[in-house]
Amino acid sequence: MPQKSFSWMIGGPQGGGINTSAELLAKVLSRGGYQVFGNIEYNSNIKGKHSYYRLRIAVEPVRSHLEEIHLLVALEDETLFGDLYHEWPAHRGHIHEVAEGGGILFQEGTQGIEERLNGRRVHLFPIPYSKFVEAALTAVGKGSQAHEYRIMNNTAALGAAIGVMGYDIDRVAAVIKEGFKGKASKVGEMNANCAHLAYDYARKHFAGKLEFSLPPAPAKPRKQIMIKGTQAVGIAKLKAGCGIQTYYPISPATDESVYLEGQQSAYKLVVLQTEDEVAAIDAAVMAAHGGVRASTSTSGPGFALMPEGLGFAAITEAPGPVIHVYQRGGPSTGLPTRQEQGDLRFALYAGQGDIPRIVMAPGDLNECFYDTFDAFNYADRYQVPVIVLVDKFLSGLYASLPPFDMSGLTIDRGALFDPKANGNGRYMRYRFTESGISPRSIPGQEGGMFWSTTDEHDQVGHISEAIGNRLVMMRKRMGKMDLAAREIPDEKKFTFSGNPKAPVSVVAWGSTKGAILDALARLDPEQQNYNFLQLRIFQPFPVEAVQRLLGSAGKIITLECNYSAQLAGVLREQTGIKVHHRVVKYDGRPFSEDEVVAALEKATADGGEEIVIADGRVIGPDYGRQQVDEMVELRKKNAKMNVPIVPLPPGYNR
Repeated sequence: MPQKSFSWMIGGPQGGGINTSAELLAKVLSRGGYQVFGNIEYNSNIKGKHSYYRLRIAVEPVRSHLEEIHLLVALEDETLFGDLYHEWPAHRGHIHEVAEGGGILFQEGTQGIEERLNGRRVHLFPIPYSKFVEAALTAVGKGSQAHEYRIMNNTAALGAAIGVMGYDIDRVAAVIKEGFKGKASKVGEMNANCAHLAYDYARKHFAGKLEFSLPPAPAKPRKQIMIKGTQAVGIAKLKAGCGIQTYYPISPATDESVYLEGQQSAYKLVVLQTEDEVAAIDAAVMAAHGGVRASTSTSGPGFALMPEGLGFAAITEAPGPVIHVYQRGGPSTGLPTRQEQGDLRFALYAGQGDIPRIVMAPGDLNECFYDTFDAFNYADRYQVPVIVLVDKFLSGLYASLPPFDMSGLTIDRGALFDPKANGNGRYMRYRFTESGISPRSIPGQEGGMFWSTTDEHDQVGHISEAIGNRLVMMRKRMGKMDLAAREIPDEKKFTFSGNPKAPVSVVAWGSTKGAILDALARLDPEQQNYNFLQLRIFQPFPVEAVQRLLGSAGKIITLECNYSAQLAGVLREQTGIKVHHRVVKYDGRPFSEDEVVAALEKATADGGEEIVIADGRVIGPDYGRQQVDEMVELRKKNAKMNVPIVPLPPGYNR
C-alpha cells in the first residue's frame, strides 16, 4: 500500500516530557497544513512508568493510529525492550512495531537493539541526548546543572527526530519559544538551542537514511486547530452557557474540569470541586433547579455513585444536569487510565425505577463539541438528565480539525413560567400538559414559588400516593422520551454512510468511529461492499430507522471496546435484529485502523460469532497465556543484561 501517512511514536518515563514533545510536534505540523492525529497511552501512577504518544501525520484526514511505526523515539530502555525488571510482563517494548525500513532514535550507548531486531531492516539512530542538554545549559551558564535539567532530553530527542525526518527546525524552535513567556523566555531560548544542536547532529549523521518520509505538505495550509477531547467538551459547555460544573477528581475526566477552572474569570461559570460524586450530582441537580445550566463530569467508578441523583433529577423534573461519563477499563478501579466502552448498559439503566433520560455517544472531536452543546438544550427542553458517554480515548485524543462552526448554534431554555401567559394565581410546577412538559419557574420569580420533593407528588408538588395521580405522573415523565424521539432529528441520532445495499453492515458507537472509517476507506474505497451505521443517541433509541437500515442486511458486524458486546445486546433488545459477528476488544487500548481491517476480513470470511482483537491482531482464547510465556522467555534471554529478575507469582505454571 502506498505510504499516505507517517507514523511517529515517542516513549519514555511518565513525567519525562513525552506529552510536551509530541504535542509540540503536532502543533508545528498542523500549522504546516498537515492533518495530525495523536493519542497517548500512560500508566495510572503519577511518575516514572513507561508511557508513549503516537502521532499519525497525513495530508488527507486521518482518524486513527496504525500499528506500525515509521520512526520510534526512545527516551529510555523500556520503550525499546519493555519491562526488564519483572518476569511477570508489563509490556514487551516497541521494537517489534517498527516497520521494515523504519528507524529507531535512542540514547547513544544503549546495547542489545540489533539482537532484538532479529535481522529486520530497521535503521538505528544513536543520539547523545545529554551532550546537547549540557551544551545548551553551558551557553547560559548552567552547565553544572545538567542532571537537574535531564528532562530536557525530550527536547534533544525532538530536535534529532526533526533532523532525521528532514522537517524545518526553525518552525519547531518558534513554537518552543511560544511556550515560555516573560521571565521564562530564557528557558525557551535554552530549549530551542538544545533542539537546534540535536537537529544539526542528526542531519549530519543520519540525513536521508530513513526509508519513510512525511508526505509533501499542502501548498496552501488549511485553517485548522489542534484540540483535545476534554477541550472540545469544555468549549461546548462554555458556548452553551453552562453556569456550574461540579466534579470530584477522577481519571480521565478531571482534565475537562481543570480546563474549565481556567476559564472561570472569562465566563459566568463556577467550577465546584465537591467532597465526592454523590455531592457532585446533587449539587448539579440543585443548580439546575436554581435556573443555571448545570453539568458534572466523571468516570465509571464515580458514575456508580450517581444513580440516586439521577432519580432525584428525574422525579423533580430538573432541567438536567448534563453528565459526561468518561469510560475507562473496569470493573471497580480496573484500568484507571485505559480505554473501554463498558458503561453503555449502565448509562441506559442506572437508577431505581423507571427514569427518563437521554443517552448520547459522540464518536469524534466534532461530535464531542456539537453533541455536548445539544445536550444542554435537550436537558432544558425535556427537563431530564442527559448522559453523554465519552471515553478515555476521546478525552486524550489530540487532533487537527477545522474550527467549530458556531453560527448555527441556538440556545433553547425550554418551557419557562410566565405569570402573564400561564399564571392563574396558583402556579403548578408539575402541571399536566398536552406535551408532558410543565413550564418551570426560576427561583425569585413572582408567583413562581413551588414545592419539590423526591416522593411522588401532585401537580403542585405536594406528596401524593393516590393511584390516579401516580398513573398520570408516570405517563407524564416517561412520555418525554416519546416526545424527544419525535422531535430530535435522525441526523442527531445516528450517522449512516456507504452503499445502503452493501452485503455487509458495520455497526458501532463512540470512539470506534475513526478507526472504522479509516479501515473502510482502505478495504472498500468505492463504498460498494460495506456500509456503516454509527449510533449517537441510545435513549430514545431510533428503533424504526435502525430496523429500516439493517432489516435487509446480509451480514451485520458490531465493533466495540468491551467484553460482553453491549451494543449487540442493546440492538437485539431494541429492534429484534441479531448481529452475525461481534468484534470485541477489551485490552484497555483503542482500535487501530489495522485491527479493524483484520477484524472485518476475519468476519467476512465467516470467522465465528465472536472475534476478539488485542495487540494489533485477531487473537485466540490462549493468546494472553502465550504472551505471558513469550515474555518470560524474553526475560531469561535478557538476563545477560545484569538486570535483577523478580520470581514468578506463586502458583503460576507454564
